[in-house]
Amino acid sequence: MSGNALYTDLSGYYDLLCADIDYQAQSHCVHRLQQLFGNGGTRHLDLACGTGPHVRHFLDAGYASGGLDINQPMLDRAALRCPEARFARQDMCGFSADEPLDLITCFLYSIHYSASIERLQACIASVHGALAVGGLFCFNAVDKHKIDNASFVCHSAEHADGQFRFGSGWHYQGEGERQTLRLRIERTVADATQVWHDEHPMVAVSFAELQALLAPYFEVQVLEHDYQKLLPWDGASGNALFACVKL
Repeated sequence: MSGNALYTDLSGYYDLLCADIDYQAQSHCVHRLQQLFGNGGTRHLDLACGTGPHVRHFLDAGYASGGLDINQPMLDRAALRCPEARFARQDMCGFSADEPLDLITCFLYSIHYSASIERLQACIASVHGALAVGGLFCFNAVDKHKIDNASFVCHSAEHADGQFRFGSGWHYQGEGERQTLRLRIERTVADATQVWHDEHPMVAVSFAELQALLAPYFEVQVLEHDYQKLLPWDGASGNALFACVKL
């Protein structure tokens, strides 16, 4: 695989990139939130679903689950993982559902892929329109004012194409509605190492701004970013879970 091909289509390496994520714990936590705050229904849609690992867990928990993403190769892999699910190539900032949904999720900070406040507003409106009364919207987010530009998380993974090392970190300039997700990928085959760098444009928002955007549509619970314990957000940490019930 050429260097350009690697970054043109990351779908084949997406699961490696996310190898340290506990999808089961995240999915189970949101299931508990649905029981506590939602309407108890099982019609579920995962926004920016990628290769479908969260959808798989919701299906196994008894949900009628599906996903949407703008990347068709990701959806192709999701369909192989979850053949009983329905997937659609749609933009989460302007999507529609065939029937009212009880639970909509957006994991892995993917809500920030809205890339601008205007598109984030459109995403929130689309979610509200797709949910049944009492339906729940769950996602995680990062507060732009709490971003540490020097923080970079890394992990390594083995693959048939070589030894990989992945790194990622947030970067915010201190003003405006744009932050970036910086990625670094190293691939080592024998003694040769290739390195790729990329920056994904993301929407920058404070939690106060985010709550104001959600308030016309939802009753909002802000929780600590802890998938093992359900605790109210302490008002200081820069990562949080949002559980939003449709008004």
